[in-house]
Amino acid sequence: MKNKGTARLLALCIALLLLVMTGCNQDLAKENSGQNAKTVIPPLATTTGFANYREKAVDCSPSVKPYRVDPGLGNITNRDMFEFSTEAEQLLVENGFVVVPGDDREFFMLYEINSYEPIPSFITTDSMLHNYHLFLSHLLRVIEKDKLATELKELTEAMLSETENQYKTLKGTDWENAALRNLGFFAVAGKLLNPSMSIPKEIAKEVNQELKLIKDHEGIEISPLMSLGQNLDVLDAPMEDYSQYIPRGHYDNNEILRSYFKAMMWYGRMTFRLKNEDETKSAILMTLALGKNDNLQKWDKIYQPTCFFVGKSDDLSYPQYSELLDKIYGSRVDLKGMTTDKNKWQDFLKAAEKLEPPEINSIPIFDEEIQPDRETEIKGFRFMGQRFTLDASIFQRLVYREVKENKQGQRRMLPKALDIPAALGSEEAYAILEDQGETDYKGYPENMNKLRKYIAGLEDETWTQNLYWSWLYTLDSLIGEKGEGYPSFMHSKAWLHKELNTFLSSWTELKHDTILYAKQIYAEMGGGMPGVDDRGYVEPNPKLYARLAALVNMTREGLSTRGLIDDRDRENLERLEQLALSLKVISEKELSDMPLTDEEYDLIRSYGGQLEHFWLEALRDEGVDHRSAIYENPAALVADVATDPNGNVLQEATGHIYDIYAVVPVDGSLRIAKGGVYSHYEFDWPIDDRLSDKKWQEMLNAGEVPPLAPWTRTFISQ
Repeated sequence: MKNKGTARLLALCIALLLLVMTGCNQDLAKENSGQNAKTVIPPLATTTGFANYREKAVDCSPSVKPYRVDPGLGNITNRDMFEFSTEAEQLLVENGFVVVPGDDREFFMLYEINSYEPIPSFITTDSMLHNYHLFLSHLLRVIEKDKLATELKELTEAMLSETENQYKTLKGTDWENAALRNLGFFAVAGKLLNPSMSIPKEIAKEVNQELKLIKDHEGIEISPLMSLGQNLDVLDAPMEDYSQYIPRGHYDNNEILRSYFKAMMWYGRMTFRLKNEDETKSAILMTLALGKNDNLQKWDKIYQPTCFFVGKSDDLSYPQYSELLDKIYGSRVDLKGMTTDKNKWQDFLKAAEKLEPPEINSIPIFDEEIQPDRETEIKGFRFMGQRFTLDASIFQRLVYREVKENKQGQRRMLPKALDIPAALGSEEAYAILEDQGETDYKGYPENMNKLRKYIAGLEDETWTQNLYWSWLYTLDSLIGEKGEGYPSFMHSKAWLHKELNTFLSSWTELKHDTILYAKQIYAEMGGGMPGVDDRGYVEPNPKLYARLAALVNMTREGLSTRGLIDDRDRENLERLEQLALSLKVISEKELSDMPLTDEEYDLIRSYGGQLEHFWLEALRDEGVDHRSAIYENPAALVADVATDPNGNVLQEATGHIYDIYAVVPVDGSLRIAKGGVYSHYEFDWPIDDRLSDKKWQEMLNAGEVPPLAPWTRTFISQ
């Protein structure tokens, strides 16, 4: 095994398997397994009411005349500006475009070099999507550092104080242990946020044990605090994956954000299971404490903005438990009266059993023969649970135990990123998965068909309910073949693969930016040169630019509503929205075979400078004020998106910016335009070493990275 945590996990698994051999009810396992397999349809997340989504309609009729590239590039007007390898030239002739591995650390560098050469620029959807990622990451980082971290600290202190009062009141009752657990729960978060805080002596041992497990982050262990005062066998012991507390994403470069990350991960992952009465008592006491003074307002100031970014919690939380308490005990709940009324307590438990379970499992579960009733295992209360996302729900339904073994008896313990565009309707993504043997698992094709049918029926208001969903909606415009009337370079299978590469890379940035909040699934077990014609081209995808503009507008309005954005960032978002709308108009003109204005060509020429502006603005809170900091702040990043509790995680990463050369029509003749596209990596990695951006960038610079996906060879020259 690769670490002590996974070694202990192996020992635990062996113990659990022994329990199975001595009489687990396998008929029940099969029965419940069948029930789980039917659970394929993800729920609609609720809207937050932060902002409206307003997408401008696309206005064009694609009518670009088809063209071909002659062998030797003889019909290309600026052929002499470029030198290609034999393989690259062949791909350019066959597909009308080619991607060549590059070494640029950011998109703006490539486009500014174009303007100095001068080379016609090819503005890509990749570069615009990356631009939005930069700004969303900046906005989230600033909001967390300047507002949410302070709110979280104040909320934790208030909850710790109220929990202490509850513990004193309930000492000597059968609710004492639950109150003591809560004291430890908020003490752990308090200590993560404020290392100088004193730990209540009554619970110091368990709190220190939890803090050590978080610090060591070695993998899956039994939680000392959640096990408090309970004589549980191994099968029922509450488990936690402490590797999740490794700060990553944009949280690894700042102490305030590192502390915030760990505390929010604690609040988002620790589950007070409904099947366990003592843990449910803790959840009830927590609900009552949250309703005291202005604690709920503090909680809401954190929950609602993060809801706007990512979505609603996927677990039972304050709203559901508070409503049940009011219904059963009345609006004025007396603490001691509640703890002594056995009948109402049983009524509460029965009513809570009818609440909807989470759609996404983020708790390690070992095997359906050991824990056949997954719903019971994962259903419970979280103080500020991680959020439901559509892509995680897709993943959940395409890994074990929702899909069964393949013909070789293997289990699909980790998904593939291509599952997402395939579920959104990409036939090419599904074909690649099929070629890789990923669809051979029993139940995979059936579940994929159900997902596709459901997703195809989603209304626009569902797609645009928050920023996370709206980003996915923007990426959805990359899927599907481009028909007659589009430029010839967009007609090949190679272009479908390029678009999938863009989809997966931008989706990786989405996962990176929201890694703290989005629930992770667990399987079970320059200036131009006079006289040179450097008129460029925009990758014509007007729908994507329209949706991106709407997403930017929604971001600005939603954050302005709550006073979470300053004037400078508001102006930058207005500028980004206008850029996206301008690219939409240029795309519509290109597809309609209409000439561009001089101002529109100037916009294409100046694109690198605009990207540099947004890059500097998005990193100013990190102290970046000059482009020389590019090598310390490259575009490359990494995010873990799914966990196999046997000891691996699925990592998605972007690398250096690659060059794309496309043959495009300008004024009736063909020329090569150059732009930038993402490079994308997908690989398994040890659970106790979830990668940070810094470590991934070191690996990338040293050339110690996995190979690109084989299907990218159709458009990337080797």
